[in-house]
Amino acid sequence: MREITPRPDELLRIAVDVARDAAETARRMRAEGVRGVDTKSTSTDVVTAADRAVERQVVAALRDARPGDTVLGEEYGDSADPRSRPPGAVRWILDPIDGTVNYLYGLPEYAVSLAAEVDGVVVAGVVRNAATGDEWRATRGGGAYRDGERLRGSAQTDLAHALIATGFGYDPARRRHQAAVLAGLITEVRDIRRFGAAAIDLCRVAEGAMDAYYEKGLNAWDHAAGGLVATEAGLRVAGLAGAPPGPELVIAAPPALFGPLHAHLLRLDAAGGA
Repeated sequence: MREITPRPDELLRIAVDVARDAAETARRMRAEGVRGVDTKSTSTDVVTAADRAVERQVVAALRDARPGDTVLGEEYGDSADPRSRPPGAVRWILDPIDGTVNYLYGLPEYAVSLAAEVDGVVVAGVVRNAATGDEWRATRGGGAYRDGERLRGSAQTDLAHALIATGFGYDPARRRHQAAVLAGLITEVRDIRRFGAAAIDLCRVAEGAMDAYYEKGLNAWDHAAGGLVATEAGLRVAGLAGAPPGPELVIAAPPALFGPLHAHLLRLDAAGGA
């Protein structure tokens, strides 16, 4: 007999407990000094011993809590072939330290991001800033919250007065294209911010600290939890030209800003380049 899929709030409780412990490990390891620094896609794209240790800790905790689930993590990949998952199976999507360069430099913008996905749909997620303890959480259909306060995004309706967050990849060719997109957009908005942690950026937009966000090159672990927080705060989260959010582009904006921002990003070929 197949196990009944748990409710999103049950999965969120597990995610919050696991993410809080993992964030404390990341914070403690940063205080003890960054070790085991390697590179990934380029010489500036770093991974640390803490990234790997936190991911191992989270995977072990999830296996204890729900032994039949699978985990997609940034450092170690997917623990099972997605074709082998039965209907209703839970997959966890983990970024052990989102904002590793911030972590490396001691900047207080790095987070553990953990989401629960059922049948390809993210139903629960938590993002916890390991440096500050700030925490955002959401369940599909249940709203997004920070410290018990319901999040509703920005009320800004004029793109010319909107503060836009974004990020950049590590490949030089991609950066050149992203710089050209930014140059074409910056005269159309109030200003641009770049903090270096996509999951936190999505949550900041969800709480209205910034008005909208876009970025090319995000993987599922970068936006799964933060994207749900933004969606449940009333934002539209999507890709370009009807595409779902993904590596080509992620846009998160209130409905009034999404259309104008999308139009500029489409004009500027924001999903193009390397």
